Amino acid sequence: MADHKISIHQQDAKKLAAGYSRSFRLVEILSIVSFFSMTAVLFYRVSHQLNDKPWLILEAFIVGYLLADFTSGFVHWMGDTWGSTEMPILGKALIRPFREHHVDQKAMTRHDYIETNGSNCLISVPWAFGALFIPLDSSVGLFAAVSIGSMIFWVMMTNQFHKWSHLEESERPALVSFLQRWHLILPPEHHQIHHAAPYAKYYCITTGWLNWPLHKLRFFRIAERIVTGLTGLIPRKDDIGLYAALATAPTQSAPLEQQTQRH
Repeated sequence: MADHKISIHQQDAKKLAAGYSRSFRLVEILSIVSFFSMTAVLFYRVSHQLNDKPWLILEAFIVGYLLADFTSGFVHWMGDTWGSTEMPILGKALIRPFREHHVDQKAMTRHDYIETNGSNCLISVPWAFGALFIPLDSSVGLFAAVSIGSMIFWVMMTNQFHKWSHLEESERPALVSFLQRWHLILPPEHHQIHHAAPYAKYYCITTGWLNWPLHKLRFFRIAERIVTGLTGLIPRKDDIGLYAALATAPTQSAPLEQQTQRH
């Protein structure tokens, strides 16, 4: 873990913000329309089972909520930790927003609905499409369809919850503040733990329920060791700069001087 003496070197916030293109905005609009269309169809299919298996559906819905929190953490970790904003497609579309957020936390509070939620709809569309083809004539099929449907709905809502956690208290609707106080959605104080450089823990941003257990299990740090061991990649290099990334990496395969010479 980094201490306050480590020099964090990040990219320019204005340059990162300029990476949001009109073409990707169109993709986001199409993703939002597709996502809500498919989830509406899935809800219609499941609604016929509500009277027969209400408890199974409720249990699956809760499981989906937990899965969404884990998914948000895993995707957030991937976006924060690996790759570059210069990568084709993924760089500007998915990695750039994470890097921008670390240099300008309030940027997302200025985004409209499309820019806030479009990318999450995009990654949820394939799952929504697949869920439509799950047979609902068995308990297993129904549980799977509802769990996936619940998961992708809450994944879609994650950036909205995340945005709300960065609004000033006076800007948040009363219902949102209530849900945050009861930790039913991501609370601002809880999320600020992630925003301490080098941004290496508490990645889950749907509810944040899984942050403490995953941190205690060192889940993401162990995953970083595995990825670095297999590929030699340095976690967070593109986000916080080479020296800070090397200093905070969970494992170093060579001394700092050798690593900096190679990179």
